[in-house]
Amino acid sequence: MSIKDIRLFGDPVLRTPAAEVVDFDKELRQLVKDLTDTMIDAPGAGLAAPQIGVGLRVFTYYVDDQLGHLINPDLSLSEELQDGEEGCLSFPGIYFDTPRALRVVAKGFNEYGDPVTLEGSELMARCIQHETDHLNGILFIDRMDRQQRKLAMKAIRDAEWAGQEAPTVKVSPHATFGKGL
Repeated sequence: MSIKDIRLFGDPVLRTPAAEVVDFDKELRQLVKDLTDTMIDAPGAGLAAPQIGVGLRVFTYYVDDQLGHLINPDLSLSEELQDGEEGCLSFPGIYFDTPRALRVVAKGFNEYGDPVTLEGSELMARCIQHETDHLNGILFIDRMDRQQRKLAMKAIRDAEWAGQEAPTVKVSPHATFGKGL
């Protein structure tokens, strides 16, 4: 088992767009394993490579008993939206309503470079969009309206983990991707 530290809000790596994966090698397969082990241990519904300090376009997911990963995702989003509470392992204990597309089709690759298409709605769609945002340096608070974002920033400032010198601490076992996820 290879559990990594999860980077918290304030760490610059979370705002840095990740690079395309070009080498589908042993190191990439180890990264997928590290992401999967860390996500399950946290526990969470998804985890992107930048959240463990790796600037590559890779994420893992575990939604509705479906465990997997996607590399270099390209998304097609439905016009129909869903509202729902969302959280993030990089924001332990913080949950806010975040609008997302109701359905998504994600094309990318598996750890061996084989093409993959991942389709999802509701929670799976939310997870795919959330993790792909991480790969683009976008955080779920960026998707909120102005009032919600103000409330979220206050909750972040009030969180016991906020303001730590080293933002690479392991999250509590109670933190999840989102309430009820």
